[in-house]
Amino acid sequence: MGKPSQYFRAGAGGLIVNREGLVLALERADIPGAWQLPQGGLEESEEPLHAAFREVAEETGIPESALELVRACPEPLAYELPVAARRAKTGRGQVLSWFLFRFRGSDDLVDVTRGGEFLAWRWMAFPRVIEGVADFRKPMYRRLATEFHGDLAATSQSTKPRRRGGTEAC
Repeated sequence: MGKPSQYFRAGAGGLIVNREGLVLALERADIPGAWQLPQGGLEESEEPLHAAFREVAEETGIPESALELVRACPEPLAYELPVAARRAKTGRGQVLSWFLFRFRGSDDLVDVTRGGEFLAWRWMAFPRVIEGVADFRKPMYRRLATEFHGDLAATSQSTKPRRRGGTEAC
């Protein structure tokens, strides 16, 4: 049986916070200047936490051993894609289980260029991530900010974007 034409893909995402309380943001390759958190779809029979660890590793190079699970968002959060962005793989959008992780590694572990989905990465205050995310994701990210508010730093500073190897991006 094929997928129904009007479905939301099940997925998982990781909000990764460093020792300074800044969040790991990834710059999309297809939309330079658009930032987001690591996220992706669940594989068949995959549990959301496992999917979050897998997606983080695939999209950032960060191994599970460098992450400490702080807690999960108590409910899945959804976003709906604009009509022009819908595909057979994604359907109308995604319903994601979100997990907050504390990063326990060094920045040299981060490599977002392997998969081709992202150009660069940086540690940012979460309000700055929300400013840079695609409009259709903003309500979901605002909900994450509310849910994880106490776990994130109040700072509004961010570092320069980095590519593989920690070199600064142009």
